[in-house]
Parts: sequence; structure tokens; C-alpha cells
Amino acid sequence: MTPKSLVRCAMTVATLAFLTGCSAHKGVLQPIPPNTDPLVYTDAFGKNVDWQPFLNSKYDALAIDNVEKHSGTKSIRITVPGPGDTGGYAGGAFVTSRARDLSGYNALTFWCKASRPVTMSVAGLGNDNTGTSLYDASRSNLTITATWTKYTIPVPLPAKLSHERGMFYFAQAPDNLGGCTLWFDDIQFEVSPDVANPRAILPDQSTVLDVGFPLVLTGTQALFDIGAVPNQLVNMSPNYLTLVSSDTTVARNINGRMEVVGAGNATITAKLGEVAATGRATLRAIGAPQAAAPTPSLPSADVISLYSDAYTNHPVDTWSPDWDLSSVSDVQIAGNNAKKYVSGLSNDNFAAVEFKSPTIDATTMTHFHMDVWVATAGVFRFKLVDFGADGVFGGGDDSEHEVIAVRAANNPGPPFPVLNPGQWTSLDVPFSSMTGLQSRAHLAQIIFKGIDGTDANPFNWATPLPPVYLDNVYLHR
Repeated sequence: MTPKSLVRCAMTVATLAFLTGCSAHKGVLQPIPPNTDPLVYTDAFGKNVDWQPFLNSKYDALAIDNVEKHSGTKSIRITVPGPGDTGGYAGGAFVTSRARDLSGYNALTFWCKASRPVTMSVAGLGNDNTGTSLYDASRSNLTITATWTKYTIPVPLPAKLSHERGMFYFAQAPDNLGGCTLWFDDIQFEVSPDVANPRAILPDQSTVLDVGFPLVLTGTQALFDIGAVPNQLVNMSPNYLTLVSSDTTVARNINGRMEVVGAGNATITAKLGEVAATGRATLRAIGAPQAAAPTPSLPSADVISLYSDAYTNHPVDTWSPDWDLSSVSDVQIAGNNAKKYVSGLSNDNFAAVEFKSPTIDATTMTHFHMDVWVATAGVFRFKLVDFGADGVFGGGDDSEHEVIAVRAANNPGPPFPVLNPGQWTSLDVPFSSMTGLQSRAHLAQIIFKGIDGTDANPFNWATPLPPVYLDNVYLHR
């Protein structure tokens, strides 16, 4: 063996010996134990806890006070601005950079006093100031006096707080007497014997959702007895609840969320742990069209198209301007392109299309056409708007006409076209019947809305918009 070979051999033996020595340890790596520290503030911020002011609040509201304290040597002093002062209110969240396991505690407690009696707007837990908090719980309208007093916020279901960053938050707005000073001390989670008798409240509510959307509940609350005071109200995230569907082919609980999985009706009930909640949510789930809209057969020379696979389309500025209350998406139905509109949660919902750059001169056209699909709506309303000779909205020469299509069961006859829920309805309306249009030389907008069939007044705009599908939107002769 050559000297070089001997060196290589020696190095190999040494390397193997080193590796063998390293692997001789028989222990198993253990995960970092959960952080169960309950402290938020006691003379100092808890470990890894940081203060984050809320947006548009008084950013310098918090200071450490070396004189006032409930115990120890210090407290947190909050300066609440007066009306019109910089920062319209005081508020923020105490968050931790390392999530804590707080599932062993049933309450957040804190001591507080004020420079004068005030009503605290809100104080709570589970808000990590990211906008994505899952387990917010809070109490509102707490009476704060000039004497140090202990306040308790029950944790609706402690097991949910196994990985929580939102330790404590509050917000305080000025009242008619102006600003004030608040002091906080001894903020911590604890096992409180004073917290008892949890009862969840799911306010009765009804919603219409498209298949594939999650069910979002609103207004969920719980009642607790705190010490000798019964029925203390806690506002809480619906994520504390376990939701149960009466029909799992319509909606079912998937990873803690109620997902709409099929068309139909379902009743959603809830439990807080093992305690049944009062109230229920009624869900109507809407499916999507399975067949494409009819293919137009008119010659291109006789059509001004806004949206159709069959024609070259006129420029459209927007299919959903920022002033309407709906969102639009492009979808494919049986290989054919269509527009899908979904409303927001406000009652005053509508959708709009703008084509003002340029407007459309339809003076040689005789009809307006669109294919509409709604699953359950009993009424579909749309307006055509002409901006007049000045070509701008609100110039004094605008005109419009509204067409109302009503399902056959409720249709009063002409001039109301028949709407066919659950299938494509071809609305082909002659301009001669649109008497409100003083001109159609500068058409610029379509405003429309589908109205739920259960509405007692089907001609009212102020009802929610179920999903609406549009195709083949054009003018023709």
C-alpha cells in the first residue's frame, strides 16, 4: 500500500470513528414543550409579549406608570384621546411571538381603574392583530371606576386555545366628557372558580350560498355566570362552536368549517363543547348551471355584442365597477364562457356593467338580448342606461329603462318577461318597449339584480342577490 493510500485509509477510519461516536447517543429528540405561561403583564410584559396599537388608534397611548399599580411596582397607563384628538380612540392587542397553549385556563382576568367612571368599549382575548384570528372572545360595555377592580373574560371553550398568539386586547373610544386615563395591571389567564354555566347563542339566521362556499355565521355569543352575577354576555367567534348539518349532502363540517357541498336545503345547529346552542341557521345552497347557454345564430352584421363567444365583443370598461356591491368571475359551463355574479352581504345589492369608453350607438338596433341563469330567484331586474349626448353620467340628459322578468308562477303578464329559474332564460326585449330610454345613441351601463323568490315584495331592489350567470349579452336588429 502506498503512503497516499495509507493516509486515505487513516482518514476514512477516523471519519467512521467520528460518525460512530456521534451516533452512539441513544436518546430521542423531543419536541419543544408547549408554552403554558399565563402572564400577559405583571410589572412587565410577559415573555415574548408585544403591544400592537390598532389601526387609526392613538399610537402613543400606552406608557408604563411607576406610581399607580394594583400590585408590585408598575402598571400600564393608557391615554384615551378626547373627541377630535389625534387618534380617534385608544386600543390595541397584546400579542406573543411564540404561540401559547392556554387550553388549561378558563378565563382571562385583569385589574383596571380609570381617572373617572367610564364604560369600556370592548376587552377580550384571541385577537392577534393579523385580521385572521380564529378565537376572538370579548365583553363590551364594562363599567370602569376610579377604584382598582378585577374583570373576568371567560374563555368560551378552553380546548380551542392550544396555539394562541392573541393574549389580550381592548379598545376605548372617548365619550361625551372627552378623554380619560386607564390603568391596567395583573393581566393573566387563570383557572377561575367564578366562571360557570356556559350557554351558547346562535342567533336565528338564513343565508343563500353557492356550492363550494363556507358558511359564515354571525352574532354568535355565550352566557356565563361570573361569581354571583349570572348571564354575563360574551361575544365570541363562531369557530368556538361545533356545527352540525341536518343534511350532509348539502353542507358538512370539514376541518372545523361548515362547507356547502351540494345544492339543497339544510338546517345548521351548534354546540359549545357538549352544550347545545340555542338558535339555528337555515341554509339554501345553490348549484351551478350544467348546460351552456344557447348559441346565438344572428348574423354578425346585425349584432353589437358585449359578451358572447359567437361574436367579436365591444370594449367593456368593467364588468363590476367599484361602486356596485357584487363580485364577478369568469367561469366555464360545458366548455362555454360565462360571467358569474355573487353579491356581498348588504341588503342593497346589485351588479353593474360599464361600457362608456366608448359608449354604444344602438339607434339602428331593435332589441336588447341577454341569457340569464338563476337557481332560485323569482325576479330578475335590469336597467339599460344612456348617458345622453354629453356622454357622461349625471350630465342632465341621462335616461334609463328597467325591465323586470318574473317567474311563471308569479308573472302578472306583459310587460314582464317570464323568468325560468334553474335554466337559461333568453331575455330578448324590443327597444320599442323601453319607453324610459329617451335615446339609445350613448348606451353606457347595465345595472341588474336577481331577487330571491321568497321575498314578499318581489319588485323591491333591497333584497339579497343570489348568484347570477350571464352569457350572450348583445344588441341586435
